Amino acid sequence: MANFLVRNIPNAVTCCNLFAGCIAAVMAFQRNYEGALGFIFVGATFDFFDGMLARMLRVSDPMGKQLDSLADDITFGFAPAAMVFSLFQEVHYPDFMSSWTDFFPYTAFLIAVCSALRLGKFNIDPRQSDTFIGLPTPANALFWGSLAVGAHPFLTSPTFNAVYLFMMVVLMSSLLVAEVPMFSLKFHHVGWRDNQIRFLFLSVCIPLLIWGGLSGLSAIVVWYILLSFFSRKKTQKL
Repeated sequence: MANFLVRNIPNAVTCCNLFAGCIAAVMAFQRNYEGALGFIFVGATFDFFDGMLARMLRVSDPMGKQLDSLADDITFGFAPAAMVFSLFQEVHYPDFMSSWTDFFPYTAFLIAVCSALRLGKFNIDPRQSDTFIGLPTPANALFWGSLAVGAHPFLTSPTFNAVYLFMMVVLMSSLLVAEVPMFSLKFHHVGWRDNQIRFLFLSVCIPLLIWGGLSGLSAIVVWYILLSFFSRKKTQKL
């Protein structure tokens, strides 16, 4: 009995991640973007600890890996998609799109679909032990969540409209499944030579947070994407 309970501690924590993601999605549909973002952070915390507990207790198993991806698709795929769905109902629509307002918000669920593809690919791709192929789903969720909260007045102003939001959905969803290497933030040691890109990334994050507040988190994700592209091109030249 004791062994059964110990083996399932990480899976229980993973289920807490999924539960938090469900709450985040409900809040997103209610246009409570702050609450949705808060529960995405709660889910991310559980997501961090389930893997750590599995390693500590030495109880990792195939089911835990699959369950983790299922939970992540809710917290980091469906919940941010629900936020964008609600944003589509608030943003300005140009006159030529007046007949599309009822069904256009459903395009937001492209985020959830591509997140599922990204997570499924991660489970079977041996190349993603030290780096990522495509944008990680937590980074994508952080982008949308912090954007919806920090830049909400701009997103719902006449300056912005549904066309721009749709283009952002397509771009970010494409990055989730793109065959583009993106660096991991895991430090195996603190030496400068092998961690230059990580130190450079972190050094810019602090000014972005100070400058942009919650919107700065979205800027950090953009910085992460650009730095990943830059480092890739530099490696190809070498």
